[in-house]
Parts: sequence; structure tokens; C-alpha cells
Amino acid sequence: MATDKPVTLAAIAGAHGVAGEVRLKLFSEGVATLKRHLNRENGFNGGTLTLTALRDDGKGGAIARFAQCIDRNAAEALRGTLLTVPRSTLPPLGAGEYYHADLIGLPAVSDDGTALGTCIAVDNFGAGDVLEVRRPDGKSFMVPMRAEAVPEWDADRLVITAAWAQD
Repeated sequence: MATDKPVTLAAIAGAHGVAGEVRLKLFSEGVATLKRHLNRENGFNGGTLTLTALRDDGKGGAIARFAQCIDRNAAEALRGTLLTVPRSTLPPLGAGEYYHADLIGLPAVSDDGTALGTCIAVDNFGAGDVLEVRRPDGKSFMVPMRAEAVPEWDADRLVITAAWAQD
């Protein structure tokens, strides 16, 4: 697993006010994850954005200010920008934890050894993470990231219980 693979922590949803602040949609555990990158020179997107202020918006997102964003027009121009950091800057994981970026691109095999395809996305619709696996024929299937469906994974592959990989 490449330790410097970019990991997306948030996306800029639009401008907030007239002074250059932006609204963020968070993809991480909350504002605390982003605060680790506050005032770091090479903060986000390969050093192109330096986070200088951050606060919770009370709605599951955040309001942020970047040194490079001085007015509303600059904030609007950033709409849709994904905020990424190198994987190596994130804290180590505990047992059973993973970053979505670590799963995307992994080959998937069934617990009987059959090659199933490649993980192309990790989504969360409210009840937990769901993996999308694209088969070699181009079709895809989804499987919940729970122990009964994905009993094991590592840096090299995902093992999916055969019953969850049926057409």
C-alpha cells in the first residue's frame, strides 16, 4: 500500500459569506481530523491550500478559511475542490480500521479463492460502509463492509464471502 497515496478528507461545497470562507462537506470523522492540518504549510492538495481557520457548522460540515482564498469570488472558484492529504500524514489505524483510500483499487477474491474483480468505491448510505466491486466483465456488485461479508482484508486483497458475491 503506497503511504503517500492522496486521501480525500473533505470537499468544498461553496462560499460562506463575503470574506473568503468556504463550506466543507466532510468525509472524515469530523472537524478534529481536519484540525490536524491547520496552519501546515503543505496542508492540502500538495501544498496548494493552507488551512488557516476551521469551525464546525453544527450541521455535520465545517466552515474553513484558506490562506489562498481572500474573497467570495475566490471561495466560489474553489467549489467542488476535493481536499486531499498524503496517506502518510494520517494517524496509524487500530485493529479492524481502514481508510477508504486503502481499499479502493484492491483485488477482491471470494473465500473459496475465486477472483471477483477490483474494489472501485466505498460508499456509506447511513448504515455503514459498502464496497463496490467491478467484475472483469464490467458489471459491478456491492457488499457491506461487515465481518460476515468481508471476513478479511489487508494491503494486498479483500476476501469476500462467496454468498455475498452472487449474481
